[in-house]
This record gives sequence, structure tokens and C-alpha cells, in this order.
Amino acid sequence: MDKRFQAKPLDIRESKITGTFWHGFMEKARTQVIPYQWKALNDLIPDAEPSRALRNFKIAAGLEQGEFYGFVFQDSDVAKWLEAVAYSLINHPDAELEKTADETIDLIVSAQQPDGYLNTFFIIKGLDKRFKNLRDDHELYCLGHFLEAAAAYKKATGKGKLLNAMVKYVDLVDSLFGTEEGKQRGYPGHQEIELALVKLYGETGDEKHLRLAKYFIDERGSQPFYFNGEHPGGTTNHRYHQSHAPVREQTSATGHSVRALYMYAGMADVARETGDKTLYDACRTLWEDVTRRQMYVTGGVGQTHHGEAFTYGYDLPNDTAYAETCASIALVFFAQRMFNIDPRGEYADVMERALYNGTISGMSADGEAFFYVNPLEAVPESCEKDWGRKQVKIQRQKWFGCSCCPPNLARMLTSLGNYAYSKRGDTLYVNIYAGGTVDADLTSGPLGLDIDTDYPHEGSVRIKIRQADKKAVLALRLPGWCDGFSLKRNGKTFHGDEADGYIFISDLSAGDHIEWEMDMPVTVIQANKKVRENTGKVAVMRGPVVYCLEETDNGKNLNHLSLPFNARFTANFDRSFFGGAVRLQSDGRRLSAEDTDALYKKAIPVSYEDATLHWVPYYLWANRGAGEMACWVYS
Repeated sequence: MDKRFQAKPLDIRESKITGTFWHGFMEKARTQVIPYQWKALNDLIPDAEPSRALRNFKIAAGLEQGEFYGFVFQDSDVAKWLEAVAYSLINHPDAELEKTADETIDLIVSAQQPDGYLNTFFIIKGLDKRFKNLRDDHELYCLGHFLEAAAAYKKATGKGKLLNAMVKYVDLVDSLFGTEEGKQRGYPGHQEIELALVKLYGETGDEKHLRLAKYFIDERGSQPFYFNGEHPGGTTNHRYHQSHAPVREQTSATGHSVRALYMYAGMADVARETGDKTLYDACRTLWEDVTRRQMYVTGGVGQTHHGEAFTYGYDLPNDTAYAETCASIALVFFAQRMFNIDPRGEYADVMERALYNGTISGMSADGEAFFYVNPLEAVPESCEKDWGRKQVKIQRQKWFGCSCCPPNLARMLTSLGNYAYSKRGDTLYVNIYAGGTVDADLTSGPLGLDIDTDYPHEGSVRIKIRQADKKAVLALRLPGWCDGFSLKRNGKTFHGDEADGYIFISDLSAGDHIEWEMDMPVTVIQANKKVRENTGKVAVMRGPVVYCLEETDNGKNLNHLSLPFNARFTANFDRSFFGGAVRLQSDGRRLSAEDTDALYKKAIPVSYEDATLHWVPYYLWANRGAGEMACWVYS
């Protein structure tokens, strides 16, 4: 746990993403998603679920009369939107957007109570009830999101009004919770404040903030169970809240998936800052359970809608998959923090898988509709008529009563530079291949790069070294999916040092040209035979992108289609397909038509007809109307 061997994300200002793929998403977030979500928060989207989150602040501040509306955590939608705005302002200064954010912050702070407390539900409903039900009432969760927003906004604008208000709120929380005599030994029902307090510590340098984060991690799951004391005579599903055992004794991911992954991210943060190897070892155990036994091929996590939760190893149903957008985003957070402690390609591989599939599938191509649930198979009639699949939608929604996912996705997209690059000492790690520029401040001095790539549409990455010290090292991730590559330096074949999933290139000089070419054939994927739902089935990937079949291209009854072994694929870039995407075609087979309407009949040899299968990136499904979709097909 020596800090000398740890990495940290590049500051957003140290890189500029201009490559087609991710720049397109970041621009969409700036020009469409953030303005659209501002309208949603102000209830200006026709025929959409109301938010009234901003109106709650006006009522809490005494500017309007009315009742609280929404979920107890409604405030957090505003916080995540503000955080997205902050990152957007770093990438693209916008005086009007900053003015809107400043006015929103003024409104938020105007509702703050004299002792620092700030939560509209209890300000409106009754302050006598505050901190009485940590299990269910999300006060610390909302505070965590505002801490993240405040730190980001201070970084973006230099303005500390929101940060100062949140520090005052944290001081109140610190005075109430802890192991000292007279304090409550509580912890949040929905984790988030743990990782947020570590971010706050990074901004303030105040050890009190790190100690409080550590307290919430260490206290969780200790006996007597705190939630039992809050709810005497009631029942608490401690596994749902990850409070069934001290975190260092937890060996499998269980309960609400977003809560769990936020907690794991917070555990990793605290382990990194304190050098706590026992906590890191627990993170590693939980990481292996999530990614090796409970993660979908898309990077989706959380298998069931009952509690939005993990279930058990190798239980990965496709048509009832929950795979909440927020959960994939939380997996990205956890992966990044594990990489920070121990820079290894396996963490960046999972981060990439989730980014290209399980997260951006949660947003429509126009940025104005969203999925909460991301299934790997969908049949319209089943989703409409089967209560066991009601959570699955075949078209994205304008907004949700519980709208945690849309602003979460917005803040992830606008902060993408934090995930694309990391640095450790004299080494710059390229984790996500996104064209643009890098001006990183390494221990040895500045390193300047120009990166040109059309990844993931192709596997070619061209890097020009603009500025470098001889001690600087460039680490290029060798993705786990990549079986073949070539590397040239100034036109000549070059062999860097390969370790931990990266190719390390040293002795850099200004003017050097690096050509990194990764083979990107179509790969047919098989699940572990313990995954019952995928027995006899395969999925299709090209590079980091998972593909699916849609009814629009392949007709109804996708379950009648199969992919022969060694089928031939062709890949074609279609610039007109939602801003540009690689589409695939392959040989295929379709079950021959039935010769009878009988529900059951004597078995006969199965017959097939030749068919051409048309595949589209999973993240783009459901952009062309309602219809069937399938990621896994029979082989």
C-alpha cells in the first residue's frame, strides 16, 4: 500500500478530448443533455414525470408555499446536475450556464439551516425527524452528492459558496456521528458520503474529513446493528444494505447494487489514503466476485429488480436483467479507484467495458430519453404484459419519478478525462483511447501528447510527442480483448516493456511518433457454463463494443435465429447511423416455419433456413422504435 506505487487520475484540465466518439458524447452532454435536464428539474418537459426538485428548494427557502414532492432523495438530482455542469464548464467555459449554476447555488444555500443542515425533505416536513432514520431517509446520501458537486464547482470556477455551505453541513454531521461518547454510531442506508468525504479531503486537506469517511466505513456492520436500534421490533434486510457484517469480512457482492458499488469505491478511497491493506484486500475480494461472477458482458451489474440488487454468482438472466445505468457508472467508479491503488489493465478493461456498453446504453442518441434498466434481451409484448418484466422498457423514457440515472450519466460523460488518463510518478497511463491532447504534469516535468484515433471504430492510435523529459514513460493499455497488435516508433517496429496489461515506452523525446495498431476482428463470446441462461448461446463483440440483434433489421422472433460456428462477419462503418457506428453482418440461420399450430407435437429433426444477421452496437439499441432485441443467440 506504498503511496509511491499508486496512481491518480489526470486533472480534467490536463487533457482535451476531441476524438470523434467520446467528444461526440461530451458535446451531446453539453449541448443537449444538460439543457434538457435543466428543463426536467424545472418541470418543463411535456408528458414527462415531474421532478419539482428545484421547487422543493424554493419551498424550503421560504420563497414559495407548498408541500415536498418526490422521493426523499430528490435533492440529489440537482446535485448531480450541478456536478455535470461543473465539469462541462472546465471543458467548455459558458458564461450563461455558469450564471444559471450560480443562481441555483444561491437558491440551495438560501435553504440551509443555521446549524448547517440542508435537506429539503426535512426542512419542509419537519426538522425534528432528521437523522432519525438513516436506513431509509438518504440524508447522508444527498449530502455526499452535494459534496461532490461543490468540490467540482470550486475546481471549475474557483467559487466556494457551495463548498463552504457543505463543509458547514459536514461539521454538523461530524458533531453527531462517531464513536466518541454522546455521538450516534450510525451510518447511511445508501452509501455515497464515504467516497464524497474523501473527495472533500482532497479539496480541503482537513484530516477530519478523511476520519469521518473512515468512520462510516469501519462502523458499518458492527454489532449491535445500528439499523435494528432505529427500527426496534421491525426487520432490516442487512444484506440489502451491506450492513450484515463489517466490510472487511464481506466476501461477496450482495444487496442493492449501486449502494454496494458506491461503498466499495469509498472503501478503496479510504484504503488508498490510509494505507489500510486489510481494507484493500476486502476490496479485491469483492472486485473478483463482482467482475468474475456477477457482471454482464455489457458491464451491467445488479441482476434483479427486487431491491435493484445482486443475486448470486453466475445468475445472469438476460430478459429480466436489471443492470441499472447507475450501477454500471458505479462500477466505473470502483474500477478507477482500484486502478489508483494498483495500476493494472484488468481494472481499466472493466472500466472500458462498462463505459462503452452498460452506461451509454442508458441514453438515447439525441440525449433526451433514458433507460433506468438495461436488459440484454427484450420482447415488447412480454415487457407490457408480464409483471415479472414490467421493469424492462423497450423505449427510453423522457424522465423518471426516481431519476437518479440521467444526471449521473451526465456527470460521468462530462468528466470523462478523469477516466481516460492516469499518472504515477514519471508515467502517464492511457486507459481509454480517445483522440485529443494531453498536457500532463509528471514528476519529471511536463509531457505533451497529440493523440489521433477513431477508436473504437478502428484499432489504430497515432501519438505525437510534443514535449517530454527523458525520464517520462508512456503506458499504453493492451486491452484484454486484443489478441494481436503492432507498435512502431518513428516508423520502425518497436517492442516496449509489457507488464500488468500495459506496454511501457520510455526514453521519450519531443517529435517522436508512436503508431499503435490493435487488431480488431469480430469476436464471438461464450459464457461460463455455470451461466445457465446462456447455455448453447454466444454473444458478439468487436473491440470493446458489445453487439445485439434488433427486430428492425432481423424481423420478429429473434429467438429463432442462430449463429453458426465460424460464421463469417463483415464490418462496415455507417456514418449516417446515429453519428457514425460500425455495423456488422454475419452468416446465420433461422428456424424453418412451423407446419402446424399445435402447441406440442412429436419431436422431429430441427430444420433451418439460411439467413443474414444484422448486428448493431448494444449502446444504440431502441433508437429506431419499439421492437425485440437480443445480445445472446443460439450457436
